[in-house]
Parts: sequence; C-alpha cells; structure tokens
Amino acid sequence: MKPLHIRQQTFDWSARTYVMGILNITPDSFSGDGLLGQSDPVQAALEQARAQLAAGADILDVGGESTRPGSKPLSAQAELDRVIPVIKALSNEFPDALLSIDTYKASVADQALTAGAHLVNDVWALRADADLAGLLADRHAPVVLMHNRSNPASLEVRERLGKAYQGAEYNNLMEDVIYELLESVKLAQQAGIPEEHILLDPGIGFGKTISQNLDLINQLDEIRSLGYPVLLGPSRKSFIGFTLDLPPDQRVEGTAAAVCVGITRGADLIRVHDVEHMVRVARMTDALVRRRGA
Repeated sequence: MKPLHIRQQTFDWSARTYVMGILNITPDSFSGDGLLGQSDPVQAALEQARAQLAAGADILDVGGESTRPGSKPLSAQAELDRVIPVIKALSNEFPDALLSIDTYKASVADQALTAGAHLVNDVWALRADADLAGLLADRHAPVVLMHNRSNPASLEVRERLGKAYQGAEYNNLMEDVIYELLESVKLAQQAGIPEEHILLDPGIGFGKTISQNLDLINQLDEIRSLGYPVLLGPSRKSFIGFTLDLPPDQRVEGTAAAVCVGITRGADLIRVHDVEHMVRVARMTDALVRRRGA
C-alpha cells in the first residue's frame, strides 16, 4: 500500500494509526459538540482545533451539515457560509495543519479546497454528486469514501443516488459493504483519482443496526484486505450508547474499546471527538500490535 503524501506530511500506513479530530460547525450535532451555537463559532473552532492539534491530531475534519437522524438538508450556500470562514481561519492560524472538509457537494469541496482544505471526506462516497470525483481528480485531493445506507435528508440527494440507495437491508453485511465501496472506488478510478488518494470508511452508524456496527468493526480486516487505507469513525455513536445505555457525553470508554479493536483489525485512521484520549488509546494499541522486533 502506497503512502499518502499531503504537503509536508507523509502517511505511512504501516507505521502507526493516525488521528482525525472532528470540528462540527453545526447547531445540531448528535454528539452535542456542534459549534454553531457558540457566540463566535470561528473562535470556538480555533480553540477546539488548538486543543486537538496539541493532543496529537494529524488531521482536522471540518463539517457544516449534520448527518444525525432527522437532520434537515442544507443548501450548498448555507454549508459554505458555515465552513469557509472556519477553514480560512484554521489555515491562517495553523498553517502546517492538515484540514479535511466533510462534504458530499462538489461546489462546497471546491471552495473549501481553495480556502485551505487538503482532502475531502464524503459520506456518500461520490454517489450523491456526479461532479465531485472529477473535481477531486483535477484538484489532486485525496478522498475518504464512506459506505452509507442511511436515509438521505435531502430529496435531491435521494434522486441523485438512484439505485445506489437501497435501504438498510443486507443480504450479507460484509459482502454488501465491500461491493458498494468498490463501486465507489470505480467511480474514483474512472475520474482519474490515483489509488494512493483513496481511503475507505465502513460507515459505522450509517444505515446499520447495533449488531451490524459491532460486526463491521470486528471484521474490519476484510475491508483492509482490499488494499486501501481504512478510516474508522465510531466516536460517541449510538451503537455505543445502546450497548452501554449511556448518553453521547459518557461514551469515551465505549469509543476507546471500538477504536482499540478497530486498530487491531486494521484501521489506519480514526475519526474522533475526544482526541486526547483516543491518541493515547491509539498509541498504546499500536505499541501492542505494530511492534518491531522488540
């Protein structure tokens, strides 16, 4: 598996687990950490970013549209109004930091990349906007392709997905997830996105039951065997809440367990809210499973 080079940073996927910190520029994040309700969202984002970078985050993931169940669809302009000021401020304040834009819209990705983002995290894996793959190829931007069978909030997105949206019924969980991820890989390849710019995400919590989420994490090695780096995003999600009967702000231990097992099964990059805690979990797990002749 080829390393990923972004600016001065090299992601050597065999060396260690990397950490993506979450910055939700929304009023309605499921995890309760949406920054849009703050008196100064940009300043709040800067403070959160500073803490995450100091704790060891390798990438900061900026998102302006909530994916929580029941969330309202957001227009491209409304999403831009939320994320572009934050990305510009982050780029100015932390010029060496790597920034990801969490969007499925080509127009948002385009302006975010111009404003200072370096990669795109697409929860619909190039299926919701036919223009995104070509844009990423032209801009030489890496992309995270996430598996998703959740119910799109936007009717427009539902129409664009067409047959790609099949609901949450699976014939065989791992076979179906792998097949659909590879279909998105084909879209990336056909657009000219190089192999080393493609990352896969099993989409924990997106159109899966509690049991299916647990199975996906435990069988993550089957996705890793496809030959692409794997992002795992279990942080504070409802499958942890239902398993432990705990609200989002009390799910750090459950997240740690999911991260630990995920790393042992092949996760290369973890997307988390509690960066300081999860960096420690990742480093300890790496020490156990990535030892070099000690």
